[in-house]
Amino acid sequence: MKPFERISNPREIRNRLHLNQEDFWSRIGVTQSGGSRYEGGRTMPKPVRELLRLVHIEGIELEQARGGDFEVAHYLRQANPRLYRSIRKAASRTNGRKKA
Repeated sequence: MKPFERISNPREIRNRLHLNQEDFWSRIGVTQSGGSRYEGGRTMPKPVRELLRLVHIEGIELEQARGGDFEVAHYLRQANPRLYRSIRKAASRTNGRKKA
């Protein structure tokens, strides 16, 4: 998924992650009621879409990210997806999480 690409169904992403609305949306600074509106079809602003992509699709924890980290991660993912996946797996093991 490219930066700022439209997310057609945030509910599907949330269900795939087995999270309730409060847990899913609070991780990106959106209230449960606001998230419910987005899941119901209200247009999601670009910054919210990008946060959703970074946190729930890319797996980047916001409290750990720095400004340039987002650009580097996006570039690496586009330029060398195999290396990106390898680094992501290694980081996940280091942090005690299992993500592919």
